[in-house]
Amino acid sequence: MTHSPDPADPVRLLAVRDTPLSLDEVYAAVGDDAAGGTALFVGTVRDHDGGRPVTSLGYSAHPGAEAELRRVAEKVAADFPVRALAAVHRTGLLAVGEVAVVAAVSCPHRAEAFAACERLVDDLKHQVPIWKHQVFTDGAEEWVGAC
Repeated sequence: MTHSPDPADPVRLLAVRDTPLSLDEVYAAVGDDAAGGTALFVGTVRDHDGGRPVTSLGYSAHPGAEAELRRVAEKVAADFPVRALAAVHRTGLLAVGEVAVVAAVSCPHRAEAFAACERLVDDLKHQVPIWKHQVFTDGAEEWVGAC
C-alpha cells in the first residue's frame, strides 16, 4: 500500500489488497481545500455478466500490480489538474454486491474531476495486471483480463 508522505504529491493512496475496501478511507485521502470537485467511483460485483448469472468473482493480481497502478495514477495526475488522487483494488474471492475497486480524484472543478476519475478507472482496468475469475450459477467459469 502506498500513502504519499509528500503533501505536494497528488497521488495520496494506492493499494491492491485482500481485505474489504473503505469508501471513507479513499474519500478522506483526496480531501483538499483547493479542490472544488471530487469524483468518487465505486465498482461492485454485479450478479450477471453478458446475460449470464454470476455467483462470485475471484480477483488475482500480479506482484507488480501496485507499481503499475502508481504509473497509471501518476500519468492521470500529470494529464489533469489533479489536487489529490487515490485508488484501491480488492483481490481474493468476492460475493455479489461486494466492493471491488474504489477510486477518487479531486480537482479545482467538477468537470476535471469527472474526466480524471474516468481516465483513472479506465486505465486501471486496462493496464494494471489484475485478473477476474467469474463463476456462473450453472457452474461455468471464465477468466477476464488474463492473457
